[in-house]
Amino acid sequence: MKILVISDVHSNLNALEAVLKDAGEFDAIWFLGDLVGYGPDPNECIARVRGLPNLVGMMGNHDIAVLNEIDVRDFNQEARQAIIWTQSVLTPENQVYLTSLSEMKVEGQFTLVHGSPRYPIWEYLMDVFSARSSFEHYQTDFCLVGHTHIPVIFQQQVKFPNVRLESPLINQKIDLQARAILNPGSVGQPRDHNPMAAYAILDPHNLTWECRRVPYDIAAVQARMQAVKLPERHTTRLSAGW
Repeated sequence: MKILVISDVHSNLNALEAVLKDAGEFDAIWFLGDLVGYGPDPNECIARVRGLPNLVGMMGNHDIAVLNEIDVRDFNQEARQAIIWTQSVLTPENQVYLTSLSEMKVEGQFTLVHGSPRYPIWEYLMDVFSARSSFEHYQTDFCLVGHTHIPVIFQQQVKFPNVRLESPLINQKIDLQARAILNPGSVGQPRDHNPMAAYAILDPHNLTWECRRVPYDIAAVQARMQAVKLPERHTTRLSAGW
């Protein structure tokens, strides 16, 4: 079985289409949150994702902010500006779709969230210290997260109460070992200094995980962002992946 795992599309249609083309055929797609925010294509990205087969979709902090279910003042000024713009263009149908996304879901051996199993919407798992406490908040062998925009694996040690951080190699299939927290990185706004769109392929039966990267037309996205006057910082960062 082949599951496409994506996160943090952030209204970047070019990156999303590049990932879907590169991934080829898949049996299901698990989306880990933040369809919208930052980018110029919120309606197009929602329409594309919601039409994919066997979709499991999670709620991200930008998704819930667009719905006015959290205070936009909790975001920095530029992120807040992008959220307010997204609210102004989002169709009623797509607003309803965002409300259908889940905060946490269990699929077999996998727990799915956006941020962390402790705080599904907001918490960033950036280091072994935050990850260590997260292992106490889910019961499955594996947890899939997004939010940080960085591909990473946190592996719980068997014999010691420690957690190891691993940066997976690209296009290298690895065997999963329980227990682990896995992040596929960001489709629409990578932040690991690699501007290529990031995603992962999961085989839940053979327990393998493969991180992948794919280039896309960044200049075209930047031009659309500039046309609707989205923050320049969000526009320029796409070129360098930060």
